Amino acid sequence: MYQLYQQQVALDLGWEFYVPLLGMILLIALAVPVWVALGLGAVAMLVLTETLPLSLLGESLFDGIDAFALIAVPLFILTGDVLVRTGLSNKLLDIAEATAGGFKTGFGTATVLGCGFFACISGSDAAGAAAVGRMTIDRLTEQGYPKPYACALVASGACTGILIPPSIAYIIIGLVLGVSASTLFLAAAVPGVMVMLSIMLTNIVMNRIHRFENAEMGFSLQRWLKSIYEGRFALLVPIVILGGIYSGIFTPTEAAAVAVVTTIIIGLFQGTISLSDFPKMLESSAKVNGVILPIIALSLPLAQTLAALQVPQGFVQGMTSLTDSTVLLTLIMIGILILAGCVMETTPNIVILSPILLPLAREIGMDDIHFCIMMVTALGVGFITPPLGLNLFVVSGLTGTSVLSIAARAGPYVIAMLSVVLMLAFIPELSLWALD
Repeated sequence: MYQLYQQQVALDLGWEFYVPLLGMILLIALAVPVWVALGLGAVAMLVLTETLPLSLLGESLFDGIDAFALIAVPLFILTGDVLVRTGLSNKLLDIAEATAGGFKTGFGTATVLGCGFFACISGSDAAGAAAVGRMTIDRLTEQGYPKPYACALVASGACTGILIPPSIAYIIIGLVLGVSASTLFLAAAVPGVMVMLSIMLTNIVMNRIHRFENAEMGFSLQRWLKSIYEGRFALLVPIVILGGIYSGIFTPTEAAAVAVVTTIIIGLFQGTISLSDFPKMLESSAKVNGVILPIIALSLPLAQTLAALQVPQGFVQGMTSLTDSTVLLTLIMIGILILAGCVMETTPNIVILSPILLPLAREIGMDDIHFCIMMVTALGVGFITPPLGLNLFVVSGLTGTSVLSIAARAGPYVIAMLSVVLMLAFIPELSLWALD
């Protein structure tokens, strides 16, 4: 994608660059839609720097989203919507609850596991937060959890939506950097599960301190087997998706298409959906997709302008002139990603920052796959950190609970996820073991 323009323009960055950049930041801070801010910033930067012809803007917009891999995005979103409407998501939660029955924090742990199951199908964190939140938050409060904490638990667990394959974020970063999405899905399996387990462990520790829940129903093999049998059709969907991708039978896009067809057939067979539900499902999924794709489209001209201005090369030179410590440079990258995730959504962060940070990652000897896994995981922390914190706003909207009160209770989960990010950054084998 970024090889479209081979001409390298050596420019000293002046007000022509910084004024549009600051204008973009100001618009985002004023809650102007991200795609509008990025689009205006890209146009202003192109006009003022005269780096690339403005006439290429339209071509770049359409060529950027005219990619086979991006077809998977609306398909995975639709799969998640069908999963909720058919009631299959409830079956997955039943399986999670039966699996976690041996823990004193049974339903809290089951909630996080349920988020992980949903992530294996939808690839979206916000969709997981909404779906799992509707089913669990009231029950969590009945178990003894304060509502802000219950909301924080669901919001944190739903972060696995972009971390556990199949993930829309990995599809996008693979497209931007020219890395196979299937390879990223394989590499992301262990890191995604690590994040899920860190959230579970944090909830167990918090329960030991505050004694929110003490569900000692114990693990029952019979109950577990019954939940597996009753949820066999629900389990079929992630098996089809991940099994097809990892075995090489499907590409991620083909797997998404098969998943949609599978969930619809199951719903029609069980009578949980009918043909009259299709317009609503398509409309709901189109609204979510309509938020993502304009951001991708308008981020691309901006990213190409930055590349033509040699911003990535300048960034590498600037960072390496400050220090030659691999550890410090890695921490700087993580810090940039965490801050970016706090103020902007994952999609524009990936499209804009990944081409800038990848050269620095290569400079310090980081593999491309390793960098992608670290970047997406670090950005995932932003879903539960103010001021943006998308998952915080989703669960706040569901329950009417203050975003700030939820964010305060999410603090331990932020620390847990950051610890996983650091492990992934400094232990490459966690991301590359399957590829080796």
